[in-house]
Amino acid sequence: MKILSWFLVIAGICGLIGVRALEGTLFYDPFLNYFHEANKHIEFPAFEWGKLIAGHVFRFILNLLFSCLIIYGLFKNKNWTIQGAVMMIVVFAITFPIYLYCIHNKFEIGYLFSFYMRRFVIQPLIILLIVPMFYYRKKMGGEQG
Repeated sequence: MKILSWFLVIAGICGLIGVRALEGTLFYDPFLNYFHEANKHIEFPAFEWGKLIAGHVFRFILNLLFSCLIIYGLFKNKNWTIQGAVMMIVVFAITFPIYLYCIHNKFEIGYLFSFYMRRFVIQPLIILLIVPMFYYRKKMGGEQG
């Protein structure tokens, strides 16, 4: 890998770590402590829908940008980077409304189910599937740059 590629991958990883490390100050999320306590009997927090949605969308956009840096740095392929971004957007478009529904019902659908839906919304977990998939595709002689 060239130096620029390494720089992009490292910048993307550092960005994702930074988003996680600064989540309490960068984003409005009253459910951080709720899920951090890991006690499903803790009082349901008060929140504002608009700020909550905006905070999660902002976090998703940051995670998406940093994840795309990683994909592009690893594979140097704009088409794959776009495909990865589309996959992440699709997963967010599916999980975010489900998570909002869980909040609307005060997690009555299930504490663990809500917890894991939240994980897919706030963490870039899909990158853990995309990178091996593209690596396999590259090894099998898939589309190049």
